[in-house]
Formats: sequence, structure tokens, C-alpha cells
Amino acid sequence: MPARRELTMRQIRQMLRLAHDGVSSREIGRTLGIARSTVQDNLARASAAGVTWPLGPEVSDAMLEQRLFARAGVKQGLRRLPEPDWPSLVREMRRPGVNLTVLWEEYREAHPEGYGYSRFCDLYRELEGRLTPVMRQHHAAGDKIFVDYSGKKIGIVDPATGVVREAEIFVAVLGASSLTYAEATWTQALPDWIGAHVRLFRFLGGVPRLVVPDNLKSGVHKASFYDPEINRSYGMMADHYGIGILPARPRKPRDKAKVEAGVRFAQSYILGRLRRQTFFSLAECNAAIAEMVERINAHLMRRLGTTRRALFEAIERATLRPLPEEDYIFAEWRLARVNLDYHIEAGGFLYSVPHALIREQVDVRLTAHTVEVFHRGQRVAAHERRYGGRRHGTDPAHMPSAHRRYAEWSPERFRRWARSIGPETEGLVIAVLHDRPHPEQGFRTCLGILRLYRGLAPGRAEAASARAVAIGALTYASIASILANGLERAAAPPEPAPVLLHPNLRGPRYFQ
Repeated sequence: MPARRELTMRQIRQMLRLAHDGVSSREIGRTLGIARSTVQDNLARASAAGVTWPLGPEVSDAMLEQRLFARAGVKQGLRRLPEPDWPSLVREMRRPGVNLTVLWEEYREAHPEGYGYSRFCDLYRELEGRLTPVMRQHHAAGDKIFVDYSGKKIGIVDPATGVVREAEIFVAVLGASSLTYAEATWTQALPDWIGAHVRLFRFLGGVPRLVVPDNLKSGVHKASFYDPEINRSYGMMADHYGIGILPARPRKPRDKAKVEAGVRFAQSYILGRLRRQTFFSLAECNAAIAEMVERINAHLMRRLGTTRRALFEAIERATLRPLPEEDYIFAEWRLARVNLDYHIEAGGFLYSVPHALIREQVDVRLTAHTVEVFHRGQRVAAHERRYGGRRHGTDPAHMPSAHRRYAEWSPERFRRWARSIGPETEGLVIAVLHDRPHPEQGFRTCLGILRLYRGLAPGRAEAASARAVAIGALTYASIASILANGLERAAAPPEPAPVLLHPNLRGPRYFQ
């Protein structure tokens, strides 16, 4: 096929029209911005092909091009030199270290009479141009995986209420093999986003070098061309698997063309085929999606002559790094300020930290089961996460010594303490606690009384307790007065004499 002039079909049509109107070749060239010789050559070509103006409405640009530039007697598109296995070359280009020079040298070793290097490269790029745009990015095996959420959702019916709740579709595509993964999650929030990654890596059986997400808020705090800010929890997941996070540049769709194409294919293949099915749980929906994903990966890519799964097994699985021994457990990181009561708030509950950190800013790591507090990179507290019951979770070791002693106070503790002195003292403590509307209100009184008894002989303490109970002196000051004045040695007050009843005695109501 002869070399074509760099002219558009619109210019050819203008050239034919002007020549038909009697305009000279020189003037046509000046009008179209081309050389006079080019005009003359193309007018001669049109004359030889029997193409004249006006062209009929049925003559399309493709038909005009065929009539002007096809070589007589040669079938269009026929090449007389040995053809490489182009789909195989496309697959080989995805292997690390492979380029067109290497492939051409291998081709010429097998076919010494074959294409020269320049023509070989031109034909390869021509083939590449007929493939999807992502093929031109030349993704190396095991290098990148592209992740994003589909803009389309799938409905799931609540079997109890009949309400339809829409779930998001997470899609991931490996760069070299185009192996595809998809699943449904309730939201695009951080727990679902990271959980989808964990299940993705488990599906792959390994991890690539880089993850390329869109600038989703769950993964990227601040989108930036120069310095994107990764969500801390997302970064911790990346550290766990030893991968890098490379967010796509804002407003640069070609950066994630791979996943964009995968998303479109998944939408048509998954959502299109599942549109008539009704799902009653997220697990049921994901089971159906998993079947569709297997069909996608087993689908023959006609231009490459193989499937995504076969290509993955051939060139990419071995390049993935092994998974860690355990899956990443999602953890959410937050900043908190330690309150005056040496507690921080997380999820509506309060958790203690060492009292020395009052008013300090700390990092809080929340998982489904634990709450960990870090100060300057060091873990200072760990609690079981609370979802109900008491609002406070307090570790006694975090309390000041005075608070710790107070926290340990209880009616039983004071009774044990008093019992060690004697039964009369225990009876005094019981009477003091019973005399208050709330037992806690008597704790300090009991503490003061028992401290007064330090160093006293048990007999004297018992006598003072008996005296106090007998006269109803149930305060710290009363007990101190009894001991100070030696009243514990005084005889017990006599029983009051009975009131005499007589008809001549006026009663208390007489003067009312």
C-alpha cells in the first residue's frame, strides 16, 4: 500500500470542488496550506480512480479513501512479509524488562526476512491503537492494581420490612493481566473500603507493588498533584501488606483508565446480568457477584487471544508478593484530648489513660474489639471496646493514688476492716452506713472512725463503738469526743422508766 499524504478527507473534498470550479493548483495549494505538487499528485490520483466532483451523498470518507489510495491488484491490508504473533507480543510486553527492541530481535531471529525495526514498531503501535486505551500504559506484571467504586449501585431487599437498600460496587483491576475483582459493600466509608481491600488481596493470593485508588475521601484526606495526604488508617493497612498507595492525579482520568474500563465492563457484565435477580442479604448478593467475576476472568479477550485468568496465571501471579500471615484488622485512628478526669471519649464511651496525661493530645486506635491510646508513638492504655453497660472504662492503674483508694471503697471493705477490730466496731460501721440515705455518704465517716482506732487497744475501740451505738452517736466528731473524754469507760445509760398510766394524769392532748 503506497504511502498516503497527510491530508484529511475534508481537504480532498475541498480540493476536488475547487478544481472543478477552475481554480489553479497553485491557488488550491495556497488555500489549503499545502504544496502545489501535492495538489497535482492527488488530482491525478483522483482522475486515475475516476473520482470527479460532485461526489454523490453515498460516497463516505472511508469509500473515498479506498478509491484514491488502494493499490490496484493488491488486496487491502495484505502484507507480504511474515507476521509476528501480535497478541503474544502484547502479552510479552507486560513482563518486566521487555520492550519492542527485545521483541523485534526475537522476531528477526525466527524470521530473518521479516519487517525492519521501524516498520515492526509502527505495526505494533497500530495494533495497540486498536486495543483499549489502557493498553498503551504498558503496565508491568505485579506492579499496579487499580481500585475504585462503581457509580452504579445494586438493590438489596430487607426480608423483614421489604425496604430496598442500595449497596455500592467495589471494583479492582490488575494492571498487566486485567484480572478483575468486584464485591458489594453497604457504603464507601472507611471500614468498608479497607475491608474490600483485605478481601481483594485474599482473592489475588498476593499483593502488587502499588495500589492506585481514585481520590475517594475514605482513602485520601487531601487530593493533591504534588503531595496527596493518605488517610492514616488506609496507610496502616498499606504498611501491613507492604504496598504503596499512589492516588490518581485529580481530574486525570487516564491515570486510572484501567479501572475505568474495568468498571464499565463490570457494570455491563455484572449489573446487566443480575438486574432481574432479587437479593435479600449482602452475602447473597456477593455470592452472585463472585460468579459473575469468575465469568469475567474466564472471558476470552479476542484481541489478545487469551483470558484474564490465564494471563494472570502466566505472567502476573508469580510477581505478586506473598500475603502476611494474618489479614489486616481494620483500625480507625482519631485524635483526642485527655479530660480532667483522665479519660478520653471514643464512640460515646469514656476510657481512662494515665492521669499524668491530663490535657495532652493523644492518638486513639479503634478496632471492633479494642481501644488503644498512644502518646508520642508509645502505647499508654489499652481497653476492651465497650458497646453497652457502664459508660466509663477505668483502669485503676491510671488513677492518682488518692483516687485509687477512694475507688476501692465499698461497704464490704469497711465491714471487713471493722471486723478485724471486733464485732462492736463492725456493728458501728453497719449503723453508720445504714444511717445515711446512700451508703457512699458514710464512707468518709467510717474511714475517719477507723483511723481514730489506729494504735488503740481493741478493747477500748470496742467499748467506744458500743457506747456510740448505744447513744446513737454515729458521726466522726461524736466518736472522737467519746475517746477524748474517756466516755467509753462510762456505764451504759439506764433504761428509761416506764410511763405511769392513771385516770387523773392529764395526757399530752389535754391542752390542745
